[in-house]
Amino acid sequence: MKFNRKLLATSIAASMIAAASVPAAYAEIELGEGLSVSGFLDMSYVYSDADGVDSTDKTFGIDQFEMDFFYAGSDGVSAQVDIEYGESGTGNGEDETFVEQAFITKKFNDQFSVKAGRFLSNSGWETEEPTGLYQYSGTGYGQYFYGGYQQGVSASYDVGAFQLMASVVNSAFDPVERDTTTLATELGVAISPVEGLTAKLFYIQDEETDLINFWTSYAVSSFTFAFEYNVGDYGDTLGLEDVDGDGYLLMANYAVGNFGITVRYHDYSIEGSDAGQTITLDENSAITISPSYKVGDNLLLVAEYRMDEFGDQDVNTFALEALFTF
Repeated sequence: MKFNRKLLATSIAASMIAAASVPAAYAEIELGEGLSVSGFLDMSYVYSDADGVDSTDKTFGIDQFEMDFFYAGSDGVSAQVDIEYGESGTGNGEDETFVEQAFITKKFNDQFSVKAGRFLSNSGWETEEPTGLYQYSGTGYGQYFYGGYQQGVSASYDVGAFQLMASVVNSAFDPVERDTTTLATELGVAISPVEGLTAKLFYIQDEETDLINFWTSYAVSSFTFAFEYNVGDYGDTLGLEDVDGDGYLLMANYAVGNFGITVRYHDYSIEGSDAGQTITLDENSAITISPSYKVGDNLLLVAEYRMDEFGDQDVNTFALEALFTF
């Protein structure tokens, strides 16, 4: 998703999400020596009601099905291939089966590793997959402030309490970009100074686009708290000058036993100028309340109420989701 391509419409119900105490985990079923597979099946019912609109949107169906294959070879070499059925992000609005990730990793020692191929950016508090999120819907601002799936090389140096990450890729946002005439970079640093506390800072540069993503989380007892702040500078694009934006979120999750509940608030705005006049390209704020119940080791049920403000329009969304992991 490059900002200087067509801006993506903000999604009210981005993808189905889950967590009772922590985001859902994969089982990694062993298929043979060194070969394992994991995955998930995600389905949802969504009811959306917008002020000033006579009709309501009601949808039900499979949002995403994914199988991830892992192979652990010799001498610290491994490979991963993720196959997904769902919305591919090509803009045609149709479900497709496609390769989401495919990369090879070389682990030189316990601290340093390098991977090459197609992989997801390290940036962003909210993950791309529903198995890594604490509520039902994503904020929708990841398209402006996070790196996406990308092709290139990425290195990581991790000593536990401190981690450095660096990637050189064809594009920070386009997973099918093959042209290496101009390259994008992503740099990140993470610290975990005390138990339960993590902070990460990322800088992404791709042509005229410069992004800064910072998030921190703290887990204590049955609570998880998170804060994220983003800044984007997109240069001159879409016929406007000095296009930029910022956005943030605050999240709290409480979980005990099989029950959990998440409360989140987020806000963002993307603006540019035309002949000295400020033009708002996209803006949104929302409060989200999402309880969840873990039916078994593999099945999580999530409900959500979300109240959005898109400029002058208010939208209320109710959702139910079932997430099965294996």
